[in-house]
Amino acid sequence: MKFDLEVQREVAKIGMTATLGATVVTSMFMKNSVAKKTHIVAGVAFCGFALWHHMLYQPKKSNKTKEKLPNILSKTPTK
Repeated sequence: MKFDLEVQREVAKIGMTATLGATVVTSMFMKNSVAKKTHIVAGVAFCGFALWHHMLYQPKKSNKTKEKLPNILSKTPTK
């Protein structure tokens, strides 16, 4: 079953919200070892959801041959 782009975006936003909430809540109990581990896992998960969310808003790359631009930096300067 394939999910459309809007559903994926919504899931990414919900994931970001949940993991950020877990990170904030567990930050108040950092002396507890379980809370500390949960805080770290939630922070890493938040980074993953944020990256996924970012990638969902990037334009799709086409497979068509693209016109190559001349490489301006490789030319030697003229005097």
